Amino acid sequence: MAIASEPVAGSVDIAANLAAVRAEIAAAARQASRPADAVTLVAVSKTHGPERIVPAIDAGQQVFGENRVQEAEHKWPELKQRFAEVAVHLIGPLQSNKVRHAVALFDVIETVDRPKLARALAREMDKQDRRLPCYIQVNTGEEPQKAGVLPAEADAFVALCRDELALPVAGLMCIPPLEEEPALHFALLGEIARRNGLDGLSMGMSADYPVAIEFGATLVRVGTAIFGPRETYR
Repeated sequence: MAIASEPVAGSVDIAANLAAVRAEIAAAARQASRPADAVTLVAVSKTHGPERIVPAIDAGQQVFGENRVQEAEHKWPELKQRFAEVAVHLIGPLQSNKVRHAVALFDVIETVDRPKLARALAREMDKQDRRLPCYIQVNTGEEPQKAGVLPAEADAFVALCRDELALPVAGLMCIPPLEEEPALHFALLGEIARRNGLDGLSMGMSADYPVAIEFGATLVRVGTAIFGPRETYR
C-alpha cells in the first residue's frame, strides 16, 4: 500500500541542507581532533516520503533512520530495490511482535532496550540468517516514559546481549532529556561504552549533534535540519 503524504514544500533544498549538516559535522570533528569520517550521518526520514528521500540519496546520503516498522515497510522495500547502496536504521521503539519484519527490512537496530526484545531478535536473526548490528538504548535520564535500559543495569544487559545471546552489539544509543544539558548524558553513555569495550555511540540529534561529536559520537541522527518540517502520513 502506498503512503500518502502532503505536498513537498518547494522551499526545502535537501541537497543544500545536507551539505550544511555535513560541513558542521566536519567542523565539530576537527574541533574534537577527530577525522570527519569517524562520524556517520543518519538522515532521519521518518514521516517523509520518497519525494524527499530520493533527493537526499541523489545528494550522496546513504544512511537513513526510521522510527516505525510499519511506515518503513511502506516505502523502503521499493527504494532499496532502486538504490542498493542505502542502509536503513531502526531508531524508534521496537515491539516484540514486529521483530520478524524489522529483521527482514532494516540494516541496523539501534533500540535494543529489554531482555525480551533481545531474545526475540536473537531468535529471529538465526531464523533469517541475518546478523544485524545492534545498539543498546540506555535511558541516561532515567525517564519513566522513555525506553532504554537504566545506566545501573547497562553492563549486565550488554553481557546478556553479547555473551549469552550472541547479538552483534555495535554500541550504545541514547536520547537525553530535553530539559537537561546533553553533554552530561553523552559523557555518561561514553563511559558505559568504554568500560564494556564498545566503540559505537549513537547520540546527538538536530539540536545537539556538534556536542555529541565532541563526546565521541560515531552516529548522529539528524532529521529536521535536512528534510524540513515533518509530514503527516495517513
